[in-house]
Amino acid sequence: MAITGVLRAAMMQLRVLDLETSVDFYTKVVGLFEVGRTSDGRVLLKGYDEFDHHSLALRGAEAAGMDFMGFKVASDAYLDYLTGRTKEFGFPTEDIPANSDQPGVGRRVSVRTSTGHRIDFFADIEGSDPKPSILNPEIWTVEPRGIGAAAFDHALLFGPGAAETVRYFMEVCGFAPVEKGLLPDGNAFVTWLSCASRTHDVAILEFEHPGKLHHVAYKLDNWNDIGHAADIMTMNEVTVDAGPMRQGATRGQMIYFFDPSGNRLEACAGGYAYYPDMPVRVWDFDHIGKGAFYYSRRLNDNFLKIVS
Repeated sequence: MAITGVLRAAMMQLRVLDLETSVDFYTKVVGLFEVGRTSDGRVLLKGYDEFDHHSLALRGAEAAGMDFMGFKVASDAYLDYLTGRTKEFGFPTEDIPANSDQPGVGRRVSVRTSTGHRIDFFADIEGSDPKPSILNPEIWTVEPRGIGAAAFDHALLFGPGAAETVRYFMEVCGFAPVEKGLLPDGNAFVTWLSCASRTHDVAILEFEHPGKLHHVAYKLDNWNDIGHAADIMTMNEVTVDAGPMRQGATRGQMIYFFDPSGNRLEACAGGYAYYPDMPVRVWDFDHIGKGAFYYSRRLNDNFLKIVS
């Protein structure tokens, strides 16, 4: 597939309440690898199947949540195009110099959406170890640990003005709507968006409070790995929100859980591959519970109300 614009969801910076407790959780339970620390105290991590320098930055703070979500794009020239188109669309932008606060990352274009989220786009990023081998490659260069998080996969963002943010991702960034959940009046209140072949790189849901994070998802290989993740979480007394289970939307398998600060995470596997010629899949309001929790066919209150 020739992708000339946004390649994929690639980075997240999270706020955590206790930095060292969080680092211990993300390395030992989630299975990420620490690859560096910044002069201002942030910790950089990555999954075992990622080439990029890091995909997660943790920052100690008084409240949990996300600072920004990052997307990798195909070229530096595309960043210039994106800046112009974003200004035409009406969202504010900021240019962030290379290596200014994210070691190994080239210049970024930062956008503030109508939902109150900061979205960063970048084209260049250095590599770091561990990373997949490319000459006679083994399955992995370092054996996975914890739940075995392979790579950052997607995020679900909550905020007001969701329809405008969805329109921005579609009209400016070239994302495609893969699935939608509808209100009784027929308007979408949640949209799953893909920029390549994932079922989604980001999903946007209408919510009264701006800039909220519902969950950050990490990729596992298969359903057996989801079960193994549940075992690891139980042994480490991790708070589980839902699962192991399947979602009707995306057909993925997953388990939702919380980090020590209250940020919701997802370990996900499976799901279908998306291609641009596919029609949008739609869940009407009476069936949205089945779209979220395929087996129980009903939402729980925590799933829609707890955000960070």
